[in-house]
Amino acid sequence: MSETQATPAFKPMIERFRGYLPVVVDVETGGFDWNKHALLEIAAVPIELDAAGCYVPGEVAHAHIAPAPGTSIDPKSLEVTGIKVGHPLRGEVTEREGLDKVFVPIRAAVKKYGCQRAILVGHNAHFDLNFLNAAVARVDHKRNPFHPFSVFDTVTMAGLAYGQTVLARAAFAAGLGWDPAQAHSAMYDAEQTARLFCAIANAWPQCNSPASAAPEAARDTP
Repeated sequence: MSETQATPAFKPMIERFRGYLPVVVDVETGGFDWNKHALLEIAAVPIELDAAGCYVPGEVAHAHIAPAPGTSIDPKSLEVTGIKVGHPLRGEVTEREGLDKVFVPIRAAVKKYGCQRAILVGHNAHFDLNFLNAAVARVDHKRNPFHPFSVFDTVTMAGLAYGQTVLARAAFAAGLGWDPAQAHSAMYDAEQTARLFCAIANAWPQCNSPASAAPEAARDTP
């Protein structure tokens, strides 16, 4: 930037989270054990910036996934999600294909903002990350854009902001509403979680201030 150019109106994404791009992920699964239960559905929503530098949900990437060989399904989990495994209208793809449907647009979003990689945002985020990492290991995927263990958890964020930890209650507290008929769909839950993340992050003081406006005490020191 030349000396004649104006200071950016807001801090770019690459400077907000140490070079990581927040990406909301929600998974629906065949149980609670990521080591043995199947990944059945995945949705991801990159967090983007609008013209004012505020956080907004990006376009959702989504896939219905056929149970991978060697994985199992607890029938009780299907009673909760309502997933009909093998139904022709589900449009199931293999686990590798499902990961690619999510990873390709996420890598594009990371590149768009000049970030080094994505960081998973989720409601009870390590549940989603553990299933994601297990699927990556099963197919030996070499281009996983996500940090392998760090996350942003909207349970903590909503607990701090609204005193609520349940996603539906936190969404109501944030004024987002909640449709029980659509709940336990990875796409709906990911979109709502993304909206929740943006509502909380946008309310944080100086969330989109220029880098030059950061207080001296908040900057890294040698």
